Amino acid sequence: MASGFSSDIFREYDVRGEAGREIDAEVSRLIGLSLARWAEERDRTGPRVAVVGRDNRLSSPELAEGVARGFLEAGWEVRDLGVVPTPVFYWARRRHGLNLGVMVTGSHNEAHYNGFKLAWGPGTLYGEDIKEIGRRVAELAAAGPVPGGGSGPAPTGAVALDGVIEDYTADVVDRLGLGGKPLGLRVAVDSGSGTASLVAPSLFERLGCEVLPLYCRLDGTYPGHWPDPVKPENLAELREVVARARADAGVAFDGDADRLGVVDDQGEILWGDVIMILFWREILARHPGAEAIVEVKCSQALVDEIKRLGGRPLFYRTGHSLIKAKMREIGALFAGEMSGHMFFADEYYGFDDAIYAAARLLRIIGRSGRRLSSLLADRPRYHSTPETRVECPDRTKFGVVKTVRDQFAALPAGDVEIVDVDGVRAVFPDGGWILVRASNTQPALVVRCEARTEERLAELKGLVTESLRCKAAEAGLALPGW
Repeated sequence: MASGFSSDIFREYDVRGEAGREIDAEVSRLIGLSLARWAEERDRTGPRVAVVGRDNRLSSPELAEGVARGFLEAGWEVRDLGVVPTPVFYWARRRHGLNLGVMVTGSHNEAHYNGFKLAWGPGTLYGEDIKEIGRRVAELAAAGPVPGGGSGPAPTGAVALDGVIEDYTADVVDRLGLGGKPLGLRVAVDSGSGTASLVAPSLFERLGCEVLPLYCRLDGTYPGHWPDPVKPENLAELREVVARARADAGVAFDGDADRLGVVDDQGEILWGDVIMILFWREILARHPGAEAIVEVKCSQALVDEIKRLGGRPLFYRTGHSLIKAKMREIGALFAGEMSGHMFFADEYYGFDDAIYAAARLLRIIGRSGRRLSSLLADRPRYHSTPETRVECPDRTKFGVVKTVRDQFAALPAGDVEIVDVDGVRAVFPDGGWILVRASNTQPALVVRCEARTEERLAELKGLVTESLRCKAAEAGLALPGW
């Protein structure tokens, strides 16, 4: 059992912890065992078949084997995908009708982390369901080793599920409906040495694009840069390639390919909320009046554009599992996150798939006959910070957010509007706003500010910094490094 195991690894919408210290093969086995038993209680007559996939982190093979062992010990058959992007894992569950599964991935988190996305039925687990799995794992861990568990050869029965990448690629190409007509674009593709390397370059070539590859070979040491397109420094080389090659666009992926980063033909980084403007223009033209989920971190420019297009914005929480569940609840056609998760349910399955999202973007560019920078030239303009993560221990981060909320809520009526669906988004009468929320995947706060002018943005950055400063020493948090 991992020496530093803690139930804190069971977070709001996935499981995350330090590989080797908090998560090891034995913890993984207990997760597989607990999840299988939990699933049996919800469906006593369905087939006992689960699917396991993993990213290419160095710690992932051991953890994936542990999960499979747990499933097999519970009496379930296992379909092993091997190394795949998370969207291919989601796709394989849908295509093969497999309700239960685990994707072993640390996503965008640092090298010493890893984790699990727990899938059941139409979506991924979140909230109380994940906490319940955590309670069961803790109980099994406290009971001590069981005969045959966690050591020796793995139980037999795991079967490789071959051909999923080829079948996924063919399905995406078919759904894009290009009829074999090449897009004729030059695209720089940065897979960050992660799992997008297995799919994105070849898929875009099948769409008739010239691909300029950057870190498109699997390497679990991630030698070029860390695969997290939310951080501008990780897009520096992609911007250089786009400029040097006069490419039509550059796309980048995180380690498990469910987050998308985009650089336009002028080398400008386009964050997720900006890219969503293009997607909503396409979707709302076909579905006028649709309800549009807006993640709480997104720009007011996205809200303005959705309203202009006749859509109905609805602020909602951050988190892939939470958004997918909300989409199913209200029948939403599309949603996205500032961080680059994109969920299409108009022509696709509704799960977050950065590779498909990139292909949809390329289709928009190719069909328009215009440059990407030109397509977005008329968007509302605001000055904003990137999504900024501030280190803060898990034990104190939610308390800090509450303190910040109380500070701004205490201002005189009319001075600020509080949106507290996820953390606190304080909106001022001039349209400027600040956001402070607790990350559900890391010991960190997520901070963002936006304003109509650079001067006002500087004021808001100072305002949120001072708000956090009063809790910095007590809560053990850093201050934003703007």
